[in-house]
Amino acid sequence: MNSGSLIARMRDIHGIDPVSAWPPGWGWWLLALLALAALLALLLFVRDLIRYPRGSWQRDARHRLRRLRRQAPRLASHEIAGELSELLRRIAIARLGRKEAAGLSGEAWLAWLEENDPRGFPWRARGVCLLTLPYAPAGDDCAERGTLTELIGALQAWTRRGRGRRV
Repeated sequence: MNSGSLIARMRDIHGIDPVSAWPPGWGWWLLALLALAALLALLLFVRDLIRYPRGSWQRDARHRLRRLRRQAPRLASHEIAGELSELLRRIAIARLGRKEAAGLSGEAWLAWLEENDPRGFPWRARGVCLLTLPYAPAGDDCAERGTLTELIGALQAWTRRGRGRRV
């Protein structure tokens, strides 16, 4: 056998083709989605801290209103109305001052709320239950739950509108 013919018949060993960088595998897509979700959560957290800094009345009011909305199905109507009435008074004093909001009661309080609500919520028509319900007997759970939920939403909107002074 001729060595030249053997060498002519031999084939060179080829390496593995390089792996393409695009499109990435499913693991990279999953990692990119997780990173994007973490970045979005961080941005929302920072935005919340900037908009409602620690110690501000807006932050405290938001947390208390969220808690009240979550607990509403388990609480009696007079308990919801009492908490809501107290929180409404505190928010009004924080937004517009003690001198202007603290001394009002009854229909004058509801009229003042309606005049100073930036969203124009009809407090005189919808907020009447706040005047009597907190003082109702414990067993007298009325059908005002829908109205109370609506009032919680109106108060949440009121805390988002404008900046008040710090309490």
